[in-house]
Order: sequence, then C-alpha cells, then structure tokens
Amino acid sequence: MSTTRITGRSLVAGRGQGSLLWADQGLSFWGGVDPFSAEVIDRHHPLSGQSLAGRILAIPSGRGSCTGSSVLLELILNGPAPAALVLAEPDEILTLGALVAEQVFNVQLPVLCIGHAAFADLQQHAGRTVRIDGEHLQLINSTPDDLWCAEPIAATERPHTSLSLNARDQALLAGESGKAAQVAMQLVVRMAELMGATELLDVTQAHIDGCIYTGPACLRFAQQLRDWGAAVCIPTTLNAISVDQRQWRALGIDPAFGEPASELGDVYMAMGAQLSFTCAPYVLDSAPALGEQIVWAESNAVVYANSVLGARTLKYPDYMDICIALTGRAPRCGAHLDEGRSATLLIDVQYPQTPDDSFWPLLGYHIGLLAGREIPLLTGLEQSGASHDDLKAFGATFATTSAAPMFHIAGITPEARDATRGQGLLRTLRVTNAELMQSWQALNSAEDEQVPLVALGNPHCSLTELARLAALCTGRQKHPDSALVVTCGRAVHERADAAGYLATLRQFGAEVLTDTCWCMLGEPVVPRQTHSLMTNSGKYAHYAPGLVGRQVHFGSLAACVEAACSGRNPQQMPAWLATLQP
Repeated sequence: MSTTRITGRSLVAGRGQGSLLWADQGLSFWGGVDPFSAEVIDRHHPLSGQSLAGRILAIPSGRGSCTGSSVLLELILNGPAPAALVLAEPDEILTLGALVAEQVFNVQLPVLCIGHAAFADLQQHAGRTVRIDGEHLQLINSTPDDLWCAEPIAATERPHTSLSLNARDQALLAGESGKAAQVAMQLVVRMAELMGATELLDVTQAHIDGCIYTGPACLRFAQQLRDWGAAVCIPTTLNAISVDQRQWRALGIDPAFGEPASELGDVYMAMGAQLSFTCAPYVLDSAPALGEQIVWAESNAVVYANSVLGARTLKYPDYMDICIALTGRAPRCGAHLDEGRSATLLIDVQYPQTPDDSFWPLLGYHIGLLAGREIPLLTGLEQSGASHDDLKAFGATFATTSAAPMFHIAGITPEARDATRGQGLLRTLRVTNAELMQSWQALNSAEDEQVPLVALGNPHCSLTELARLAALCTGRQKHPDSALVVTCGRAVHERADAAGYLATLRQFGAEVLTDTCWCMLGEPVVPRQTHSLMTNSGKYAHYAPGLVGRQVHFGSLAACVEAACSGRNPQQMPAWLATLQP
C-alpha cells in the first residue's frame, strides 16, 4: 500500500479515515448541514445533497452562521459525523465544535489545517481514501490492506500556555471560581492560542447564540455548565431561541422539540443571562458604543456591531460566547484590534437611481460571495442615504455568504475613512449588473407565482420596520389562502404594541411571533402543504430551501405585502435592477 503524506497544523488532535469529499467553497454547518443526517442541505453549495458521514471533509474554511460549532457538536456526539475536517486556513467556528467535544465530552474529531497550496492539490484526489493521524494527512493509493482503525490519541498534559495571563486568569484556570469557569477558561485559552493571540482582554457584555436548539448535544452542554455552577460575570443577552416560548404549544409545535428548545433558553437564564431572545441585540437599549470591546455571537449581530456601531468583537462561535461570558476575558486579536479591522478589498458599486429596499440584502449577499474572509471597503454608495434598517439587511446577507467579521462603506460606516489604515492600494473589484442579476436569480428559487406564506423578520424586525409594514397594511386585508407571519424581539414587540402597529397588523390578518426567528421555524408555522414562500430577507431566501425544503420568492417589503394580499408574486425583476447600466 503506497501513500502520499501531507503535514499540516493540527487544530484538534485525533485520527480518522474515509473517502475525501472536497469543495472549493466554504460551508456554513448551520443551515448548510442537517445535524441528524449529515446531509449538506445548502442548496447553493456544490456539495448539496452529499453526506458528510464517515468522510474526510475538505473545505477552505467555514462561513456564515456562528451556530456551525453547535451543529458539528451534534454530529460528533449523536452521529453521523465526518471522520475528520481538513481546512485550507484555520476556522474558529468549526474548530470550537470539535474542541468542546474533546474538552467537555472526551470525544475526538480531528481538524487539520494544511494551507491553501496543499488544499488546492487535494482536488485531484477527491473520492480517494484519506487517513488523518494527528498532524499528518495520508492519501492512500490503493485499497487499505491493514487493520488500521481510528483509535483516540491518548490525552497528554498540555504544556504551559504561551499566553500572558493575569492573576485572575490563573485563578480561573486553577478552579478557584468553580468548575464551570475553569472549563470555560480552558477553552478560551485554547482558542486564543489557535487564533495567535498573545494575551486576553476584558469585555463589557456578551450576546449568546448557543441558545439555539440544534439537538440534544447543545442542551447537554448548557446543562453541564449549569450543573457545574456557571454564572455569567458580565451583562449577557440571549439570541432568538428555537420556539416562541410563550405560545409554542398554541402554534402546534411538537413537544419533543418545543420542550427542550424552550428549556435551553431557561438554562442560559439560570446562568444569569437576560430574557431578551432576539437576533438583533443592536436594537436594544444595551447596544454597545463605538470602540467598546464585547463578545457577540450570531453572525448578523457580529457584523452589525463591528461595522455599523463600531464596537469590537470577533465572529464568535456558539459555546465560545458563554465561555467568555463566564470569564469576562477574550482573545486579544482580530477585530478587537485596529489592524484586524483593516479593509483588504476595495469594491466599487453602481448605486441605482430609484432602488427599493431589496437592493441592500441583494447587495450584501453578492458582496459576501466576493469577499470570502476579506474585509471589504465599498465605494459608490456615499449618496445612498442608507438607513440602519438598510445596513441591517445588508449585513445579514453579507454574514450569510462571507466569513468576514465586518465591512466598511465609504461615507456611511464609522470607520470607513480609516479602513485601509495606510496599507496602500487594495485589490479592487467592481459589482456589475449581470452579477447582481445572477444573485437575484439565486435568491428567487420559486418556479410558480403562488405565495401561500410571507415570512418577515429575519433578522428580527426593528420598530421602524414594523412601522413601515403597518403603513403598507393599513386598510387592507391579506388573501384568505395566504399567511403573513412576522418575527421580532419582545422589547420591540412591546413598543410596537404601544404605538398601535400590532393592532394594524392584526386587522390585516398578520401573525406576530416573538422569541424565535425564521431560521429556527419549521412546520407547522411553515404549513406542511406549502411548497413556496416569500420573504424580504436575503438571509432567509438563502437558507430556506435547505432548512424547510421550500422554494422562495425574494423581493421588497412592499412586494411581500402585495403578495400577501393577492396570494401571488409575478416574479418580475425590479425596475431598478433591470435598468442598471451593464
């Protein structure tokens, strides 16, 4: 049996063997991989329909949702997991899922980083048997003729960390604040080392994304921390959970899902987190200020905090968020630092003369595909008058298709003037009309005009968005065969109720849910008999075909209301896009 060996950087130790599944596009495990079957359900990804079970998955890196770490943990603990992950560059989200499995549950899944050159060479070996053993990757040229099996690598005493730790850090590691804080600090230190940090820094607040229910493993993790006496030491908000906690039974949610999903939120509140349940924490009164060091998970929230508010956070994976909330300490690297916020890609955008609000999520989707892991600086939008809702919609889809923690828009976002930080000329791209049309077509997957469901509020609607929606619905009635369902956070719900917006929406026939969001909702909120839906969310338009198996109409808020009234969407490209110069 002849072999070819590649040596890389072992991000998580372990052994594994399987056929090589290779793709040149990053993959978000949340919304992209089914946590129970391991099927790739991202219908826009080249691996769509493939199973990761027992295979060596080779992708450049992850992308998209911070919940990818939770999905990977579900696969590792409950099966069927890939045999190993091979990356071109380190990825914090996927690596942390494997680290939690190792550190908390003593189960290994190897993660190996081999660099871009070696990764590109792997393409020609797709389908061959590959073996991972610690820091080594072996390409096996014939059918294995030995009885090698992926036995765990024996645990060894970790060497003294190279991080500069203060007295409180050392005390946390020694267990002086309890088992939960000790394990949390161990994970913070391991991730900081992998990220190349030399020290930690204090953060002022946290937003927890790990309260999304992906399966029994995420609840098991949270319960373990609680049972170890976990208590957050900084103000901490909670992301949208997977059910409307106050009415999931009335909505017909299966208790087998509703009960653990609701309990997961309660477990995090038992650790001291606030009952916020929103994926848009930037609309809360506790939103951070310019330059404030924070730890936020939830990809759209991270991008908005960094880009629009000018606060400072990494794109933290699920589970790292609660670990930092328990310790108050985060790796001093990446977007926490000036140099980690520099733009390396300049993108010129042609701003249409009279766009509707579908322009911003469409543009964010497309820019994310162009940027990958790079932080872009956009020009050409200086006169757009982009609102916070526009930037929210842009950031959500940008976070869906990219792995970058932020963006800059010249003349609009607070750090755009210093975005290059004296680095000189950047690589430059231009967004063309033809490219935007391709992205529009990618988000519009519906094959007919019928719209039985209109889904709004991904991310959660702001108060101003609900005001606009109420104005569009005033004096009108939805079609009897169509439903219009909106999601928002409890704080916004209360303000919208006081302002009379909810009364208008109820008169129209709309339903408003709190606590949860569309990326977590399925049947029966998405009716079993519906084959398509319409949304103004580029993020949900991307994820819905995989998450709920429905075709999607994507369009402006006004177009969504028209579809709810008529039960149909004519699938016409908006005039502003059709008239852009080539």
